[in-house]
Amino acid sequence: MHHLIDEYLNFMAIEKGASPNTIDGYSRDLNRYAGFVGELGSRKIGEVGTEELISYLARLQGEGLAANTVNRALAALRGFYKYLLREKKVDSTPIAHIELAKVWSHLPDVLSREEMGLLLAQPDETTPASVRDSAMLELMYATGIRVSELVGLTVNSINWQVGYLVAMGKGGKERIVPMGQMAYDRVKRYLDGARPLLLKGGEIDILFLNRSGEGLTRQGFWKIVKKYTAKANLAKKVHPHTFRHSFATHLLEGGADLRSVQIMLGHADISTTQIYTHVTRERLKEIHRKYHPRG
Repeated sequence: MHHLIDEYLNFMAIEKGASPNTIDGYSRDLNRYAGFVGELGSRKIGEVGTEELISYLARLQGEGLAANTVNRALAALRGFYKYLLREKKVDSTPIAHIELAKVWSHLPDVLSREEMGLLLAQPDETTPASVRDSAMLELMYATGIRVSELVGLTVNSINWQVGYLVAMGKGGKERIVPMGQMAYDRVKRYLDGARPLLLKGGEIDILFLNRSGEGLTRQGFWKIVKKYTAKANLAKKVHPHTFRHSFATHLLEGGADLRSVQIMLGHADISTTQIYTHVTRERLKEIHRKYHPRG
C-alpha cells in the first residue's frame, strides 16, 4: 500500500501543485491509515469496507484528535481513493457516504429496543407479502446480517433442526449465525405458507421472493424498510443497516462479549466491532443524563 501512497503524493505535488505542508500532512494521514489496514491482516486496500473505515475514524476520535484533524484525515483518504479509482487500482470506494465534521455523530444510527419492537410489529401478516416482510425484518434484527446476505439467502441457508442460518459474507466467507425463536417462527411461517404463493409455480431457490416470484433485491428491501418506518411513525432515519447496528448494540448492552458479536457480524478484525462499544458508551451517558438527579 505504501507504494500507492507514494504515487498519490507525487501526483498531488506534480500535477495538482499541492504545497509541501499539504503533502506532509497527507503523508502522515495516509501512512497512519496504512498501519490500520495492516492490522486487518491480509486485507488489501480494495477490500476495506465502510464499516472498517468508520472504525478507523472512530479510533482517531477516540485518541482525542480534534475534529479538524479528523476532517483532514478524511479529506486525504477521499482524495486518495478518488485517485485509486481513476487509476483503476480499486473497483469501489468505502468513503463515498461519510461526511466531513460529522464522523462520530453518524456512528451508527441505532433504534432502542422499544423502537425496534414497534417497527417489527408493523407488518399485519394478512397477505403473502406482509408475511414475507415480517420474516425479513425479524431475521435482520435477530441475526445482524447484511442486506446483501439477506437477499442472497436460499431455502437451504437455514438449518431448521439446530436453528441457525449460514450467511455468505464478504469475500465469499461463510459464517453461522443463531436465529432465535421469534425469527425462526416468522421465517418458517413464510416458507410454509407465503413463499409458495409468491413462487407462483416457478422454480427458484432464493428464499425471499418479490410479487413476481423472483428474488427480492436490496432496493426492494429498502422500500420495505421505508414503508414500515413511516407506518410506525419513527422519528429516526431507519435504513437496512440500522438493523445490523441495533443487533450489535443491543447484544453488547445486554452483556454479550465483543468477540462473540464480532463472529456473528462477520468482522475480520475486532477493531471494526469496537465501533459499537462507542455507541453503547454514548447510550449509557444518555441514560445517566436523563435519569440521574445530577446528570
